[in-house]
Amino acid sequence: MIRLAVSVEGSTEREFVKDVLAEHLRANGIEATPILLGRARGLHGGGNVSTVRLVAEMSRLYWNFDAVTSLVDYYGFRDHVSGDPEKLQERLFAEIKDRIGREVHRENMLPYVQRYEFEALLFSDAGVFADVPGVSGESVRLLQDIRRQFPTPEDINDHSETAPSKRILGAIPRYRKVVNGPRLAGKIGLAVIRKECPRFGAWLTDLEALGTH
Repeated sequence: MIRLAVSVEGSTEREFVKDVLAEHLRANGIEATPILLGRARGLHGGGNVSTVRLVAEMSRLYWNFDAVTSLVDYYGFRDHVSGDPEKLQERLFAEIKDRIGREVHRENMLPYVQRYEFEALLFSDAGVFADVPGVSGESVRLLQDIRRQFPTPEDINDHSETAPSKRILGAIPRYRKVVNGPRLAGKIGLAVIRKECPRFGAWLTDLEALGTH
């Protein structure tokens, strides 16, 4: 069994990895363990994401796991400057490799930065929001209309006030991201999410490949 550490920035991502991603990867011979950012150093975990902090975290995790990845939000980074999560991933890998040395390869060190926040994935099937207790059909239709305005769920965020989570809360004030988010993602299923969200899908394919190395 390949031991995979997933450095996550918050409780929502932690629960998603634990309840949804880990079960899927286990079938590929991979045991995924979510670790809140900071916990590898014995600190209070989560939030306050920066390149320096994530590089340090993933470098520490490397020595105790067979492979390391991350699940963090690009716009949560305090020091993002390029406007491109792909370039940020390259920077993270390069700095981790400089810190650890030649042992690090693309196959076992996989920094992943979501273009926008986790809740974007839930728009892969906006109809699933009908499962939130007390939600109205009108609220669900509003979220479905939002999804139709963008090429993919990963594109939903055209202003600081229109981030996916804020759009959801605008339609469903009772939405609780840590409780509802991972559960809804599990109901949608990774097959649908990877089809609707190309960047996420590519990351999932890379993780699945760990079981073949």
